[in-house]
Amino acid sequence: MEDFSVREILSHLPGLVALTYGTEHRVAYVNDAYAAVFGHRAPGSTVADGCPELTDLGLVPLMDQVLRSGKPRTVKSRRTQGGGSFTVSCLPVDVPAHHGRPARPGGGVLVHAADVTDHAEAAERLRASERRHRETAVTLQRSLLPQELEQPDDLRVAATYQPGGTDAAVGGDWYDVITLGAGRTALVIGDVMGRGVRAAAVMGQLRTAVRAYARLDLPPHEVLQLLDGLAAEIDASQIATCVYAVHDPNEGRLVYASAGHLPILVRDEDGSVRRADDPTGPPLGTGGWLHTSGTIALPPGSTAVLYTDGLVERRGEDIDEGVAGLERALSGASGAPQVVCDRLLRSLGVTAEHDDDVAVLVLQHPSRSGADAELFHNAALDLLGGVEAAPRARAFASGVLSSWRFPVELRDLGVLATSELVANSLQHGTPPMRLRLRRTDRRLIIEVTDGDDHLPRRRRAETEDEAGRGISIIATIASSWGSRRTPGGGKAVWCEFALPG
Repeated sequence: MEDFSVREILSHLPGLVALTYGTEHRVAYVNDAYAAVFGHRAPGSTVADGCPELTDLGLVPLMDQVLRSGKPRTVKSRRTQGGGSFTVSCLPVDVPAHHGRPARPGGGVLVHAADVTDHAEAAERLRASERRHRETAVTLQRSLLPQELEQPDDLRVAATYQPGGTDAAVGGDWYDVITLGAGRTALVIGDVMGRGVRAAAVMGQLRTAVRAYARLDLPPHEVLQLLDGLAAEIDASQIATCVYAVHDPNEGRLVYASAGHLPILVRDEDGSVRRADDPTGPPLGTGGWLHTSGTIALPPGSTAVLYTDGLVERRGEDIDEGVAGLERALSGASGAPQVVCDRLLRSLGVTAEHDDDVAVLVLQHPSRSGADAELFHNAALDLLGGVEAAPRARAFASGVLSSWRFPVELRDLGVLATSELVANSLQHGTPPMRLRLRRTDRRLIIEVTDGDDHLPRRRRAETEDEAGRGISIIATIASSWGSRRTPGGGKAVWCEFALPG
């Protein structure tokens, strides 16, 4: 080794080496590998003039630190303007006298750079691939959620979904808003535990099933009972929670059922918050449990929030503390539903780096006044007696619809629909019977309830039949119609007319 100088050894190193001296970092030496990449550098020139690549790599401040501290420094994967990437180490050295020249004053810095361009490009390709996979996963997740929420006449609704984590796994959080007719609205939120395609597949099947069951207009606990059996058939090992609620504007409340899900929260107009804690049952798919429905008031001016556990669950904390924190945040969260969604996420510290999926569904029962209130009216008539109730119902409907200033054509159709619905109830139903008329800013709703639970169906009447055409007439003249069983063993039959304009 004594036969070789340091210069000769450095010249044969595969790594890039440059030696500078003094506070201006003047070039003392560059080895062959360095010169092959950046070109030869004139001895005595400053780094700023003679080695611009070191400036591109942002090394001058680092070299200053090395001179001052006498300690080595390393930076990883710095990129030059030419596109190469280098990991660079800067070491403090003394620059000795050489061939009669005096030692360089101020000490020196040995710069050793390893070309990691291939590694950096591979890492960037991997990161880009991971980003694409995550974007694909998020797109898949969002495609399984409603692209646009249905907007009921009597409620304002908004929802927010934020995927958790940075991996490409798909989550199982979901929500939906389903208009049932006659002004009633179903709202649902659920969470299939775990992540991945399997969780997303189960979620998608449950959401589709809920929409199908909702069309039957069953009570919430019966919907969950059907979902419970379906979840067991789909994948009994996949835990899923769900809460299903129905809002009826005539009752001013939510009727709900919960399968192991977190409680609905309701904020009243004065800022007080209530929980819909009971009843609740086990998660979907467990079987053997009879779900029941509960109720919680939703008066004008109130806001209800349905959410998944990602909003309130934190490692090392009791989830009840998270729900209590959400209650406090909701108490001060006023504004439109989307504003409330955003405020709740901020208040609970949910960011883009959050490690769990979060879904939030907010609905408001607005308190209407002024011109807005004039667009919403209700009127009801108890149908007492026998067949004589029919002309009273027609006269009542005609008077109410005239007072609501409907066009003559719509008023006449409304009276005809009232006559057919009342006649159907008088012929096939039992007391108590009641006619309800309701107008919103978008439609006229006519509904008749009675004490018999046999639902009507549309059928083809033969030419010689004297009856059986009532429901067919309703289906022909109305925008939509339907029927449902009511609590206590009765039924409701309704139809809707879209308002002009």
